[in-house]
Amino acid sequence: QLQLVESGGGLVQPGGSLRLSCAASGFTADSYAIAWFRQAPGQEREGVSCISRSGGSTNYADSVKGRFTLSRDHAKNTVYLQMNSLKPEDTAIYYCAARFSYADCSLYPSQYNYWGQGTQVTVSA
Repeated sequence: QLQLVESGGGLVQPGGSLRLSCAASGFTADSYAIAWFRQAPGQEREGVSCISRSGGSTNYADSVKGRFTLSRDHAKNTVYLQMNSLKPEDTAIYYCAARFSYADCSLYPSQYNYWGQGTQVTVSA
């Protein structure tokens, strides 16, 4: 059974940090590219960051460049999103998603086949 499970969300003050994890099961670690998306109330789902199958290539939305870092541990079949200098506008439900068709990654949600259930991130004083 193919499954993605996110964890690490929570409430943090502006300027703080969180690390989100996305643990995959049911498929091998080097068979998929993976991305993080987020969706705030009343807004469309937007791409935050993604990483290629190999982990050698990453991409970030302009809004998070320099603040967020995406990495993957193939041995643990897990991807990590380190979020620093968080802002209130980062508040959203964060989802990880996987795609198998290409080795590289994309920030377009329509190109992903498998999704986790999401984890809430709230940045507030």
